[in-house]
Amino acid sequence: MTVASIVEGLAPDVRRTLIDLRRAIHREPELAFQETRTAERLEAALCALGVEDVRRVAGTGLIARIRGRRADAPVVAIRGDIDALPIREQTGLEFASVNDGVMHACGHDVHASWAVGAAALLVRDPADGDVLVVLQPAEEIGKGALAIMESGALDDVAAIFGGHVDRRFGVGEVVADDGPLAASADTFEIAIVGQGAHAARPHESHDVIVSAAAVVSAIQSIVARRLDPAIPGVVTVATIHAGTAPNVIPDRASLSGTIRAVDEASRNLMIAELKRISQHVASGLGTEARVTIDLGTPPLVNSSRVASWAREAAATIVGAEHVVPLGFVNMAAEDFACYMQRIPGCFMRIGAREANGAVIPAHAPAFYAAEESIFVGAAVLAGCARTASSKLSLRQ
Repeated sequence: MTVASIVEGLAPDVRRTLIDLRRAIHREPELAFQETRTAERLEAALCALGVEDVRRVAGTGLIARIRGRRADAPVVAIRGDIDALPIREQTGLEFASVNDGVMHACGHDVHASWAVGAAALLVRDPADGDVLVVLQPAEEIGKGALAIMESGALDDVAAIFGGHVDRRFGVGEVVADDGPLAASADTFEIAIVGQGAHAARPHESHDVIVSAAAVVSAIQSIVARRLDPAIPGVVTVATIHAGTAPNVIPDRASLSGTIRAVDEASRNLMIAELKRISQHVASGLGTEARVTIDLGTPPLVNSSRVASWAREAAATIVGAEHVVPLGFVNMAAEDFACYMQRIPGCFMRIGAREANGAVIPAHAPAFYAAEESIFVGAAVLAGCARTASSKLSLRQ
């Protein structure tokens, strides 16, 4: 099936609704847990397309229930996220952000719109069981999926699907790989405490700057020497703060950064090694390292079984030759992983680069997704829901 035929599979009025919706959301982006106007627009669009059961969850989130053909069939969910980023837009689009310093630099305007499009397709051609369309706030701060889960709205869901626009891939290409598709995103702070002194008499100090430098160097050995070379991992120090004057050795320094892992075992190892190395190196130089870890989103690991259903659905829609591998290890994070700690699922990458278009990274001021990706994403998510619902029904 071609992209043109996918587009033709949506009624003209639905296509117009989705384009207008995407452009309105893009024009007025809202940050995490502030998506009030966005939620109002999404709810109005769902109702206009014939979705009868829509409710608010997690503050600015929405869940729409699309009734299936069988009341006893397992429930499946699909998710689109809706929040924007604190970035000043430089796309030049006619519907560019009017909210200065806020933009949809990660494609959530498209994710929200294709979730509404999937709902419209499922109203017209239902799955065996009910499908929950989740419009989730606050993905960018890693809090929205957890808030949805804590609401209990997905307690009876047997499988979940989501996707992300990606301009490394052309419109009509879909990635639905097994295994790790995104990394955990934990942050750390290291406070190094010592003894200050005059810079001309360093022997009277326990120098926290020397200790901080040694800690930064030493923790590079975590990935290089403690982690299996076949397993990707990242330990990055991103900030260092110490001192107030060039002739004063301070008594305190602070470091902060991030740890990224693709599985729980390597995540736990890197956290433990960060603490151990920091504390011992600092101690050896007469200072103390106080390490604080803030656990963020877990690794996103696609279920082999559910990913196979996604590939089957995507192949039917875009053609098997357009279901492609990711081809690299993605060390960015995605809070869809929070759903998958309790629900088997598959998170996809959906091509968003127009023909002859440039590869533009997400979170960049010039980022945008090609409009046709809305229709591909809608068709693929609806197809995943139908396929999963059918497979789960057969297992009953």
